[in-house]
Amino acid sequence: MTRAVKSILGAIVFVASTLPLFAATHPVPLEPNTDSAKCIECHEDKSKGKFVHSAIPMGCTTCHEIRTNKDITRVKLTTTTSQALCLTCHSDKDAATLKGTVHPPAVRDCVKCHDPHQSDNKFQLLKATSGEKGQNLCLECHTQGTNVPDKGSRHAALDMGCDTCHVTHKVGEKGKQEFDYHLTKPAPALCLDCHDAKDAALIKAHQGQPFGTATCTQCHNPHQSAEPHLMQKFTHPPFDGGGCDTCHAAPKDGKVVLTNTDSRALCLTCHSDQGEKMDKAKVQHPGAMGECIACHNPHAGKTPGFLQPDPVQACLACHSDQSDQMKKAHLHQPAAVQGCATCHEPHGGDNEHLLRTAKVNSLCLECHGPDSQPQKLESEHLITIFNGSVKLPENYFSKNKVVILPLKYGRGHPVQGHPVQDVTDPTDVTKTYAKIDCLTCHQPHSSAQPNLLVKDQANNMAFCATCHKNMATR
Repeated sequence: MTRAVKSILGAIVFVASTLPLFAATHPVPLEPNTDSAKCIECHEDKSKGKFVHSAIPMGCTTCHEIRTNKDITRVKLTTTTSQALCLTCHSDKDAATLKGTVHPPAVRDCVKCHDPHQSDNKFQLLKATSGEKGQNLCLECHTQGTNVPDKGSRHAALDMGCDTCHVTHKVGEKGKQEFDYHLTKPAPALCLDCHDAKDAALIKAHQGQPFGTATCTQCHNPHQSAEPHLMQKFTHPPFDGGGCDTCHAAPKDGKVVLTNTDSRALCLTCHSDQGEKMDKAKVQHPGAMGECIACHNPHAGKTPGFLQPDPVQACLACHSDQSDQMKKAHLHQPAAVQGCATCHEPHGGDNEHLLRTAKVNSLCLECHGPDSQPQKLESEHLITIFNGSVKLPENYFSKNKVVILPLKYGRGHPVQGHPVQDVTDPTDVTKTYAKIDCLTCHQPHSSAQPNLLVKDQANNMAFCATCHKNMATR
């Protein structure tokens, strides 16, 4: 057998092995019009249990159909996928019509969590939502509470079950913690269901400062932490050291009192370098000239800088024009998740649009260029870009599958030899034949189409033809 034939046969076997099995061969012959009573003779277990799917009384052929071909009987779903079948009744769970953050398994695979027939668990869940790994359905994907460091802390509420705080299918306005994390209610109301704000021990732990209306998760991780008391990963030094009196006086009438009535002046007592940067910036950020606590939490946060409620929403509170960008189907991770300050100088800078570099390409190629070399901060489990001015999680590039472009001498994307920077006129090297940079083809924040192409265009020859009028030449 020749090598070519072996390759072809191998490919056929591989493709065949990866095709989905839409219909299983039934062990005994059936008539196409067989009723549910016949099915129950063998599959009685599917109709009995603590929680039985409401579709069961409607009959097996509500979801299944029988197909016969000569002596072979096959039983298949009435739709091509289980997800499509579920949505014929549960249309309110259709991710395509929902706004906000949808739990990933609910987007395409209901049976990853639910048994379609019956279960000992509410909502026909495959497992309970409490218990240790192996017993808890949620811990099949999530790891919260399972890998607490030796000197860390773990929220006791985890032992009560994930559904104590979460409602898996709850969705709503994107950017609101209640909906983004599918919470039963927003914080602090959720936290106060268990933690009494009048409890003497809690009051002492907060050094007598009012905390009953604060967003608890700004300072505390609701699941686990490497620090005591579920403290968030990043903390403000005075707060971390218990030096509340550095910024706070004794509260009055249940309200916070600062040691300086001007909160911005209070911050600049220690952060004078940022004040100087804001004053001397060629391009100033009006938002940075206001109160620091409009953007920063003064105590702690999940990210460096303690931006609140998160590094994206902190900016969108003022830059509402960008909010519509975040509603598009394809989002640029730094703009939509990591935070605007990945690319922009939030306190003022020397470049247009407060970009971290003078040229657009230098900005994009800091991550996507062949010479991209993030620096490691081993002790903090972080990496830095832009000469240490931006900190990112140590797995940022691998987790987000950051594309590194094979560029050489300013060419090589999207195809070999294609320029990504200004093209010099070969007849006069002092002139530019064609101006081009990353923004010639891409949008920096989002797009309705993959690859973030400008004007929400699709990645096809029509897009290329906007520049290459004669497609016979490049």
